[in-house]
Amino acid sequence: MKVIHLISGGDSGGAKTHVHTLLQTLSQRIDVTMVCFMEGPFSQEAQAMGIHTVVLPGRNLLRTLCVLKRMILEGGYQIIHCHGSKGNLMGALLRHSTGLPVVTTVHSDYRLDYLGRPLSRLTYGTINTVALRLLDYRIGVSDAMTELLVSRKFDPDKLFTIYNGLDFTPRPPAMERAEYLRAMGLQADETCVIAGITARLNPVKDVATLIRGFALAWRECPNLRLMVAGDGEQMEQLKALTRELGVERQVCFTGWIQDTDTFYHALDINTLTSLSETFPYSLTEGARAGLPTVASRVGGVPYLIEHGVHGLLFEAGDAQGLSRYLTALAKDPGLRRRLGQRLQQRARAEYSLESTLERQLAIYEIILRRQARKTGRRDGALVCGAYGRGNAGDDAILEAIVTELRQIDPDLPIWVLSRLPEETRRTYRVNAIYTFAFPRFLCRMTKTRLYINGGGSLMQDVTSHRSLWFYLFTISAAKLLGNKVLMYGCGIGPISAPSNRRRAAWVLQRHVDAITLRDTHSSAELEEMQVTRPEIILAADPTVILPAAPAQVIDGLMERLGLDPRGKYIAFTLRPWPGFEEKAALFGAAADYAYETYGLTPVFLPIEPRLDVQSARLAARHMKAPCHVLEETGGSDHTIGLLSRMQVVVSMRLHALVFAAGQGVPLVGVVYDQKISSFLSYIGQDLFTELEQVTLPILQSHIDAACARIGDTEFLSSGVERLRQVERRNQEAARRLLEHSKQ
Repeated sequence: MKVIHLISGGDSGGAKTHVHTLLQTLSQRIDVTMVCFMEGPFSQEAQAMGIHTVVLPGRNLLRTLCVLKRMILEGGYQIIHCHGSKGNLMGALLRHSTGLPVVTTVHSDYRLDYLGRPLSRLTYGTINTVALRLLDYRIGVSDAMTELLVSRKFDPDKLFTIYNGLDFTPRPPAMERAEYLRAMGLQADETCVIAGITARLNPVKDVATLIRGFALAWRECPNLRLMVAGDGEQMEQLKALTRELGVERQVCFTGWIQDTDTFYHALDINTLTSLSETFPYSLTEGARAGLPTVASRVGGVPYLIEHGVHGLLFEAGDAQGLSRYLTALAKDPGLRRRLGQRLQQRARAEYSLESTLERQLAIYEIILRRQARKTGRRDGALVCGAYGRGNAGDDAILEAIVTELRQIDPDLPIWVLSRLPEETRRTYRVNAIYTFAFPRFLCRMTKTRLYINGGGSLMQDVTSHRSLWFYLFTISAAKLLGNKVLMYGCGIGPISAPSNRRRAAWVLQRHVDAITLRDTHSSAELEEMQVTRPEIILAADPTVILPAAPAQVIDGLMERLGLDPRGKYIAFTLRPWPGFEEKAALFGAAADYAYETYGLTPVFLPIEPRLDVQSARLAARHMKAPCHVLEETGGSDHTIGLLSRMQVVVSMRLHALVFAAGQGVPLVGVVYDQKISSFLSYIGQDLFTELEQVTLPILQSHIDAACARIGDTEFLSSGVERLRQVERRNQEAARRLLEHSKQ
């Protein structure tokens, strides 16, 4: 592989470090040339690092362009990789004349690059903004940067993410901690807890908030100390602030430091208080030293540090919030150790030099593979379902479908109809169209190969007649506009109105190529409706393929939610439904029974928070035992992970049962819809009853039976393993239809 990098050559800071480090490591694996458009420290340091560097100075743009074009074509380069405004301009001009794919790394928000320099912003800023739109691919230097590009309507299929990699090879400090603290002039003994920061002392780093938060925490924890490494225009102002707050003897300003390894090894807590960041090296440097971190929730920070799991996050500028977290860490060595270890493990796995190198090589391979991809006039899949409505189960279906489509063809363009298209674009990195933007999605259907009616109970008229009509319309339109049509891991029914049954049968019979079903009841429903023409396959709900988050992440999540990771719990997932309010007290009494009889602390866990939390609170009002009502659980991996820690799950929600079943947890179903009983019967579980028939003795007996199954792995896993095996039929059906659509 041969890649040419184009960059102005005047860069500094994180962009300079990223480019130099990346190209030095890339040079060991592939043929890399860096072209700079000015002579200076940037190019000189690159040459000293062994990077093949060519300098093309001069103001004659056309001449430089001709030289570059000849160098690229004669040199046999395969990819042009740009950095910064001048590199992007050159890449845009070379794209058609060379026929090569052009990718750029976006190191910062291009709209803010020339703040305070109006002329440069008008010229270079405008040129860069236009050039970015003309290139083939873009790489954000953090997930936050990539999400920013997604929000600005760049094609998610042509966006990648990479992080500033760091060498995690252990580096012993040059000085012992006590000796170093004395050398820095900080009055501290072995009992002191040292917090620290490395930053330029300017307003955007907001070190003033750190000092204010530290002063508040120090009053409660007199053994707390602070070291500030860095220099800048605010140095004297910040020193004056320490005197004003009475902590000048507890705060040490070290100035710029060269030996960052010794600095971080002297700390107990790493901090970052910036008002704006992409992905600062100070986080990964602290992670390399195994330090717990308190940081402002800005830019790419939350992608490394999940609050309560890998560190603690506060809102930028909130000195009170920062103070609370500094105090908590100062008082709890165990918490410092756990957070530091988790952060180090995550950073080592995802943000090391090795992982950055492998990620960059993978991006190049994807670009070359797509360059060679032969497609006709039509390409891609359009997925339609109940997405973007805040229901964790429906969103998990989309996640599973997207995952399986990318396993079939990692380069397949995917479009999704969603109520919240911007959120769907950011979360799943797919193109999204508002569900009811009829002209847009009908136009898209003329360009895609496969239409997927995506899982869940879309074919029913209990909740709405209009939703059924809408899904039937999209199926008909997709077929008439030239797509293969697949109904993916779906449930059928109940469709009660005779006219709706006739309409649904007519559409499915004439316009659907294949239907994969998640339960046997749906198969019987199609047979009764005399739908026979599509290929009908008994499969499973696609969400059974989704994994739980890693154990350490769930430990931290539970701690954040006030749950002991080693505790014993019973989960209740309830939802509003006609007749539920009259039964709410029964669920509260059943939760009390589980606590008193088996020592299981009740946890009310929502699948659709805007509806389920209210139902949980209604049941909890009738309880005597302690319980936890969770407001939200996060992504599907978090929800699955939390359910995996339950001893028993009692649920009205189908996807709480599906998630828990996949983790081998004993289940009790409360049936408000036939899909609950169909699923449980399908996997061989028999503990369920209709909502209208629920009584306290029935719930108690079901809980007794479920508790007796705790640890019975053979019974609990047999149905689930079969479920995962048959779920593959969903993906196989999609693969067949995509292959047929090429013919």
